[in-house]
Amino acid sequence: MPDTAALTAAGAPFEVVRAENDSLIYADGPRTLREFVETTWAYGDRPFLLDGDGACLLTYGDFFAAATALANRFVDTYGLRPGDRAAVVMGDRPDWQTAFWATQLAGLVAVPLDAAWAGDELVGVLDHCAPRLLLVDGERLPGVSGWAEREGARVVVFGGGRAAGEGALTERYEDLPAPDRYAAPPDIEIRAESDATIVYASPAAPLRGAVATQLAQAGAAMDARYRAAAGALDRGELPGLGAAPVRTLTCPFSGPAAQAEVYGAMAAGGVLVLDGEVGRPAEPPFVATPTAESRVSPETGELWLRGQSLPYAYWRDERATAEAFTPDGWVRTG
Repeated sequence: MPDTAALTAAGAPFEVVRAENDSLIYADGPRTLREFVETTWAYGDRPFLLDGDGACLLTYGDFFAAATALANRFVDTYGLRPGDRAAVVMGDRPDWQTAFWATQLAGLVAVPLDAAWAGDELVGVLDHCAPRLLLVDGERLPGVSGWAEREGARVVVFGGGRAAGEGALTERYEDLPAPDRYAAPPDIEIRAESDATIVYASPAAPLRGAVATQLAQAGAAMDARYRAAAGALDRGELPGLGAAPVRTLTCPFSGPAAQAEVYGAMAAGGVLVLDGEVGRPAEPPFVATPTAESRVSPETGELWLRGQSLPYAYWRDERATAEAFTPDGWVRTG
C-alpha cells in the first residue's frame, strides 16, 4: 500500500486542517475555481481536448484565451457581476468548457443543465434559478430562446445555423472578436465563500438545485490532484514526475461526475478525449479523500457525509436545506 500519509502530513501538499465548523479542509491550494484554472495558462500549446481520432480540438492556451475573452465580455459589455447566475446548456463540445470557465473567471454562478432535458423541463429550471445569461448551443436554442426573450436574459449561441426569432440580446459566439492570447481576466474579487455552482440532478418537481461554494469546488479540484498523487505512489512513482494523464470523457460535461475527469486532467496539464460515446452513469460514490468524513446517525441509522467538496444548501429552499444539511457541514444522505 502507498504511504499516502506522507501526502497529508503537516506541511505536505495535501495537509488538512479543521475549519470553523470543525469540518476538514485543505490547508493550502486554490480557494476559488479562478485560482485553479489560472494555472492552466502555463500549459500553453499543450493539447487540452482531443477528439476520438486524436486530433486536437483545443489547446490550453487557446482555451484560456477564449474563456478570458468571454469573461471580460460578461463583465464589461453585459454588465454582469459576481453572484449573477449563468446557465450552460449545450452538448459535449469544446465550447462547453470555454463557457463554463468563463463564468468562473467572471465570478458568476454557473448552472450546468443537462442537454438531454426537453425544452419545457429546461424552462422550469430556468424559472427556478433565474439566470441573467444563457450559454447554449444551436440545438438547444429554440427550447430556451422564448424564456430568454421574456426575462431579458443575455444569450450567447455556440454553433448551429441562424434561427428565426433570435432576440436582440442574443449574440453568436462566432461573431465575437477573436480572443487576445495576452489579455487578463476581469479585475474582480472572488471570495472563497461565494457560490460557484448550482447543480440540478433532475428537472422534476420539487426542484432541488444543490449549491456549492468556490471553496467547495476548489476542494474538488484538490481531490483530483490528491487522487493523481496517490495513484503515482501506488505505481511506485514520485507524484508530479510522470507523463501527463490522458482521460477519456465517460459522462456528460453537465453532470457532477465529469468534474473529477476535467479537474484531474487540468490539474496536471493532461488531455481529455471526447470520443462521442459518452454514457450516462449514475452519480459517483463519495470517494475517500483527505477531507472526507462519514458517520451514522445514532438516532436514525442514516449515513451522514462531510467534506470540503460537498454542497451546502439547496437554491432558495430553506426547508429542504434544513432537512438535508447541518450547520456544521454534514449532509444527510437519506
